[in-house]
Amino acid sequence: MTAAVHKRPLGPFSAVPIGLGAMNLSHAYGDPVGPDQAARVIATALELGVDHFDTAALYGFGANEKLVGPLLKPHRSKILLASKCGMTGVDGKRVIDGRPETLVRTCDQSLARLGTDVIDLYYLHRWDKTVPIEDSVGALSRLVEAGKIRAIGLSEVSASTLRKAQAVHPVAAVQSEYSLWSRNVEIALLDACADLGVAFVAFSPVARGFLVNLALDPASFTAKDIRRSMPRFAEPHFSNNRPLAEAVANMAADLGVASATLVLAWLLARRPFIHAIPGTTDIGHLHENVAAATLNLGKDVQDALDRLFAPRAVSGPRYPAAIQTEIDTEEFPGKI
Repeated sequence: MTAAVHKRPLGPFSAVPIGLGAMNLSHAYGDPVGPDQAARVIATALELGVDHFDTAALYGFGANEKLVGPLLKPHRSKILLASKCGMTGVDGKRVIDGRPETLVRTCDQSLARLGTDVIDLYYLHRWDKTVPIEDSVGALSRLVEAGKIRAIGLSEVSASTLRKAQAVHPVAAVQSEYSLWSRNVEIALLDACADLGVAFVAFSPVARGFLVNLALDPASFTAKDIRRSMPRFAEPHFSNNRPLAEAVANMAADLGVASATLVLAWLLARRPFIHAIPGTTDIGHLHENVAAATLNLGKDVQDALDRLFAPRAVSGPRYPAAIQTEIDTEEFPGKI
């Protein structure tokens, strides 16, 4: 980073507000990159001052933890390492399982893959709605007591679920999708985080590439790309939303910055406890992402983006119907 960056609180830790989501080094957006390129991305992130790295047992069905663990091990004392449980790969299929015994077993497996004695921030990746949230968080609290994790996080939960979990054990952070085109957390969750002193970590903050790549073409997505099933990347929604991405590109050009830098700076300006974990496999994009931590947007630019991306201006739900039933986030009327 070329300018001084103020770290933000994140539970009992503090971190640079732009972290690195490691998912797409192994998972989700087509074929994974090779280990050499993954190592270059991690090394460059560290050189740029990134100190918050996010992975999960689900990503690559364990492969991502195996990949990033050795790369981060020499820097372990200087970084915040986050991973997730409760949604894993079982016999080649994605399974949500929040039973206490499963979470304990998954934690031990993640520790082994990561090559570390403790995970700094351990999220419940999805709330298993067949298990009371209090039971799942209770299991995580016992992992804290055992010294296997340092802090508890939740992912894709509502404000009410967060409050139930907080009554069992302090929650350090909530991680959910948040970007200009996915603003569900503004309904209630961000206010709950502010009330409870919980950090918020935004995943997919550049809208899974949509807002920052005008050349993006869903027809080119590989069979393994999860965006193939997402309504906003299908017609007519993709074409309906295209003018929004074009407007972002024009605003960024006027400011002399990359689109990614602009949309991430907007996100960080929303609340002082927000962190973002954009993922990338490209070194140039990594530089653009990190630059957002030192870009101060004028209120006029923030307001213009806010108006442009009013929830009803975005075409289509963010998840297909089957996935929508798995998450617990509040929804704007008419968006499901």
